[in-house]
Amino acid sequence: MSGRETRFRQWLLRRRQQIRARWTAVWAGPAALDDVERVRRQYLESEHRFRTLLESLPKVAVQGYDRERRVIYWNEASTRLYGYAHDEAQGRLLEELIIPEPMREPVIQAHRDWMKRGVEIPASELELQHKSGQPVSVFSHHVMLNEHTDDPLMFCIDVDLSDQKRAHRELEFATRFDALTHLPNRQTFEAQLDEVLAGCGRQGCGLVLIYLDVDHFVEVNDTLGYEQGDRLLSELSRRLHRAKRGSDPMSRLSGDEFVIAFPGLQREDVLPKLVKKLQQALRAPFMIGGVRRQVTACLGVSFYPDNGDSARELIRHADMAKNRAKLDGRGSVWFFDQRLHDELLHQHRLVERLEQALDRGELSLHYQPQVSAMSGRIEHLEALLRWYPHDGPPISPAEFIPLAEHTDLIHRLGDWVMETACRQRGRWRDAGLALERIDINFSGRQMSRPDVFERFEACLARYALGPRHIGIELTENVLIEADDRILEGLHRLHRLGYRIAIDDFGTGYSSLSYLKHFPVTALKIDRSFVRDAPDQPEDRAIMEAAIFIGHRLGLEVVAEGVENREQLALTQDMHCDLVQGFYFYRPMPAADIERILAGLAVG
Repeated sequence: MSGRETRFRQWLLRRRQQIRARWTAVWAGPAALDDVERVRRQYLESEHRFRTLLESLPKVAVQGYDRERRVIYWNEASTRLYGYAHDEAQGRLLEELIIPEPMREPVIQAHRDWMKRGVEIPASELELQHKSGQPVSVFSHHVMLNEHTDDPLMFCIDVDLSDQKRAHRELEFATRFDALTHLPNRQTFEAQLDEVLAGCGRQGCGLVLIYLDVDHFVEVNDTLGYEQGDRLLSELSRRLHRAKRGSDPMSRLSGDEFVIAFPGLQREDVLPKLVKKLQQALRAPFMIGGVRRQVTACLGVSFYPDNGDSARELIRHADMAKNRAKLDGRGSVWFFDQRLHDELLHQHRLVERLEQALDRGELSLHYQPQVSAMSGRIEHLEALLRWYPHDGPPISPAEFIPLAEHTDLIHRLGDWVMETACRQRGRWRDAGLALERIDINFSGRQMSRPDVFERFEACLARYALGPRHIGIELTENVLIEADDRILEGLHRLHRLGYRIAIDDFGTGYSSLSYLKHFPVTALKIDRSFVRDAPDQPEDRAIMEAAIFIGHRLGLEVVAEGVENREQLALTQDMHCDLVQGFYFYRPMPAADIERILAGLAVG
């Protein structure tokens, strides 16, 4: 046992003797001896409980130091907190054990000021030092015993704050960074980008901002699950990180959207270098759930100082360019300019007006007959959506339908078309008009709706309609992107006898292979082939091949866009089944169709 620990024990013994003497003086005589002994036992038990408490507190480290700041007491919590066993710490200087180098002189001076001048050391948060050299965060409180004697003792009570500090760091990280990719979030990225822009302004250099949005990422989550979607995003983040320079700021703004800033570059550097580099990062297939999956992304690009001088403005303009790129399809790229801003503003307002049009009754269905190529007799009708605003000229479906496709508004439009066409077909049936089917177009976005087939069949049931009354038309790309759910639903309709036509046949890709696997009953040859076939041998050959293949597969073939006698003669020579176009009939309101079907042709 060291001399210092001996002095500490002697001090405790003297305190016990003083208390015993005091009680003996108070309780004079033999009658009081029992009470004195009882008090002494209570004191010893209290002291034992106190020492046991000090040893058992898991997060409260208690150390005792003599006037030279050498350890005379070191509880188990101190060992856990600072890494020194009791025997290692005993007799060593406070500043050599747990005080970091920059704090040592101030700690020594504070201890001396307390002993000599009575200036207490205030309780405070400190960052002390573990045996390994790692920092240790504590809340430290100090108590001085015998401070006016020659043998003062200082006790330090240190509360471990490591859990609170860790939680604080995690909270700070969560508020500034993305948990999945560990990239800066939007708020942090904007602050970083504003600093970079300030530097660009001082140096007179430009900056390129690229906004990347993964195409159809929701399909990955829906088909493979969110865990696989997260793995794709993590891998994409790593690839993008390798594609940029080390100091270029990058962020994951939201689910499948990333932005990267390239300071010091000008407009002419963008297209040949940056865009190509980012597109190459996506070129290699991603391994998702054991399946190799090709991923594309649309890019929107904005420039400093041309398109804004703040992070928020540049991000907003790159986002607008990205949204415009998505209208062009997978893997598209758009650069922001004022015309784009005006165009997107117009589109935004058009979507708002379209929502109102549904409520104001500005939408209607026109019907275009499909007639026999040989006899000219009306066989079926195609339902076509039209918009006639109350306060302006008609708006083309080619303008508003793509906008609805990129919002959930397409579902409202689709439901309205389906309901209106079925209701009209029911009326014509009840009126006894000679008519077979009305074909309804379904877009890719509509088909992605989980309950699209249930809604379709429920609508048919409301008007007691069946396969003789209603058919559906799909574009090739709907089939190409179809998942098992869509395929199963189409097979069910096919088994029930419904007509399923591929619209605009020949304008997509991989068409022939999909004819083999999907339950298709009809092909509609795109009008671009019909239009140019009389003068272009290539288009004529494609059209003839499509009719031949369709017939060999047992499919009905319709030629779209027949507008003159020459085009009609060509379809007849090729034995096409049906034709549709202005040569016979334009799309017409229901009332005009009724007069035609009733034998009262419009003059």
